[in-house]
Amino acid sequence: MNRSRGSAGRVLISDYDGTLAPFRIDRMKAVPYPGVVERLAGILDCGGRIVLVTGRPARELTEIFPLARRLEVWGAHGFERRMPDGRVIRHPLPEPVSRGLDTAIEICRGMGLSRRTERKYGSVALHLRGLDPKDALSIEREVYAEWSNSVAGTGLEVRCFDGGIELLAGGRDKGSAVDTVLRETSETTAAAYLGDDQTDEDAFRAIRGRGLGVLVRLERRTTAAELWLKPPEELIEFLQNWKAAVCDERTHN
Repeated sequence: MNRSRGSAGRVLISDYDGTLAPFRIDRMKAVPYPGVVERLAGILDCGGRIVLVTGRPARELTEIFPLARRLEVWGAHGFERRMPDGRVIRHPLPEPVSRGLDTAIEICRGMGLSRRTERKYGSVALHLRGLDPKDALSIEREVYAEWSNSVAGTGLEVRCFDGGIELLAGGRDKGSAVDTVLRETSETTAAAYLGDDQTDEDAFRAIRGRGLGVLVRLERRTTAAELWLKPPEELIEFLQNWKAAVCDERTHN
């Protein structure tokens, strides 16, 4: 897809869990904050473009968030790209990476953590949300050490996220997804990325200088984002303003 240089418009790129939807212990029950779906649908109805970037498998997001079927969804931290027509593009995984992910699963199984372990394309996530904080920290440290030792030299890296830790294949992340979207978009297009977690920092860095990075969370933290919003009220206001701008541009074009 070639970059179009003649048109303006807007592209809203966003994480899902913790950003558009509050976290849930049962990940399949994570529904958006009230008012989010209506604003996003309004943006689409006015011809705006929305791209979701998530650590989840792209298919899973379309199951819990029906509006995602109308959108481009980057899943598995940028390793999957699901187009609005349903086509899915996956970046290939080297054999050492696949073996390393299998090893990580076996380590968690041996520690009795199978029910909290999720194998995704390009990563393995250990979900610790809902545990006593001290227990969660103890498990996280133990698994972190085991994973780090077992996958040395495979191109995998261990990263923490809000509610657990994840072993990720290198070479792709949310930042590379954002970079691809922006490279395929007109330089005159207004762009923003919304995210909440440490895994969104790659995206904030990727969009800096080309669009607006927006941190969406109740408490501010050190971040590469340029704007901080508290959900849900400030998030809803931002989406409403974005919708109004998209619809206004459509009226005057």
